[in-house]
Amino acid sequence: MLKNIPAILSPELLKTLCEMGHSDRIIIADGNFPAESMGKNCKVIRADGHGVPELLDAILQVMPLDAYVETPVMLMERMKCDLDMELPLWTRYEQIVVAHDERGAQAFGAYERFEFYRQAQRCFCIIQTSEQSQYANIILQKGIVK
Repeated sequence: MLKNIPAILSPELLKTLCEMGHSDRIIIADGNFPAESMGKNCKVIRADGHGVPELLDAILQVMPLDAYVETPVMLMERMKCDLDMELPLWTRYEQIVVAHDERGAQAFGAYERFEFYRQAQRCFCIIQTSEQSQYANIILQKGIVK
């Protein structure tokens, strides 16, 4: 056991976060994300039984976001057929990022769906959650500890 480490962060995930370097990226993916096919060239860590928001909050407690890029937090843009879909999870993400990074909502950007998938294939790790919300996938770019 360690002190001040969120219990949701498994030993495997903590090790992975430690192994990541400045500007490496990690995805916290929803349950529908094709983690195994996208993650053929990276680590895939299962976080069954957990949702994206609680993992996002726990990770940002121990990992800084990259201060050298404009948008170290990337979402997947909605498809045209989903533009009227409400995404309350994105509001929750913003609240979490505000608590951990002074840029708040300004830290967010978005990739078109297929670009998101291309970027996913270049990430250090994909964390596969049981999150059921649509458009819940989020990419975080690691910063440096000062």
